[in-house]
Amino acid sequence: MDQFEKLLNKNLTIQHLNLWGKSIGDRGARTLAENLKINTTLTKLNLAKNKITQQGTQALSEVLKINTTLTTLSLHNNQIGDQGAKYLAEALKINNTLTILNVGYSKIGDQGAKVLADALKINTTLLKISLFGNLINVQGSQAFAEALKVNTILAEIDLQFNRIGDQGTYALAEALKINTSLTILNLYDCQIGDHGAQVLAEVLKINTTLTTLNLEKNYISDQGTHALAEALKINTTLIILQLYGCLIGDRGVQALADTLKINTCLTTLNLGCNQISDQGAYALANTLKINTVLSVLELGQNQISDLGAQTLEEALNINTTLIKLGLWNNQHIEEYIVMMICQRLEINFVNKQRLRCLQILCFEKLKKLNRINEIKSLNPIIYDSCLMKY
Repeated sequence: MDQFEKLLNKNLTIQHLNLWGKSIGDRGARTLAENLKINTTLTKLNLAKNKITQQGTQALSEVLKINTTLTTLSLHNNQIGDQGAKYLAEALKINNTLTILNVGYSKIGDQGAKVLADALKINTTLLKISLFGNLINVQGSQAFAEALKVNTILAEIDLQFNRIGDQGTYALAEALKINTSLTILNLYDCQIGDHGAQVLAEVLKINTTLTTLNLEKNYISDQGTHALAEALKINTTLIILQLYGCLIGDRGVQALADTLKINTCLTTLNLGCNQISDQGAYALANTLKINTVLSVLELGQNQISDLGAQTLEEALNINTTLIKLGLWNNQHIEEYIVMMICQRLEINFVNKQRLRCLQILCFEKLKKLNRINEIKSLNPIIYDSCLMKY
């Protein structure tokens, strides 16, 4: 540990320090904390998997109250517990520089979640908090929901591998009807069923900020998928929907396929490891002939055969936007069909890159001619598209 102490004392320019898996323990955490009282350059600190308990967390939390440079702190895979979470929460009420905090797999339960949530009601700088793999149940998720009703800064919350359930999901959904800052919500493997999917679907009809929703490895069947599909006919902001490893069959896929004929926002849809057969593939193939937005479609580990793959390949003769199609670990698909699909995807990818370059060149030219505002007034849709690519 002495070498790191010397490093921080002597090196006045170090900005990132990665001590992942070094087993520094509480003693090392306290030593680092003392040095961080002096150091004014470190912005990212990774202390994951270091056997740090609440004692080491307390020392680091005290430093966070006075440190003005650290923006990213990773403490996942430690033994922080609820008491350690309390120390961090007190620091978050004062600290105004930290933007990313990772305390995944840190044995934090509902009590720890509650104090962290209360801190989020006050904190004005944290953009992302990761709490994956903890011991958070309904009460903890309800506490975060209440925080989201007040917080106007947090953009991403990762609650995967917690026991949120439908009841906890309902609380989060109610918060998202009010919240205007959250863009990414990760609920991977949170024991959510169709009811949870349905309440989230109702939110998607109202919410205008969420761009990424991860519901992978939950108990969502065709019923919940149908509700999500109906919501996406109205939603205009969600671009990534992850439904890998759920219980979705052809009926659910048909609902999503119908929606994608209308939806003009979703660019990534992950349906891998579900119960989709050639019938579902056929529905998606028909949609790909019409949809002009979707760029990534994951269908790996389903029940799609040559017949379904063939219909998807034929659709790619028309579709010009899809650049990634996952069909791994399905029923045996002939190699020549896979090769034809890859060729079509490659053509789409190259054309997309060419279009991007052309848009950038056009934008640069318009800037030189001082005609940006003119184009914006004549065709705001083209202007926004070019600006996004630029």
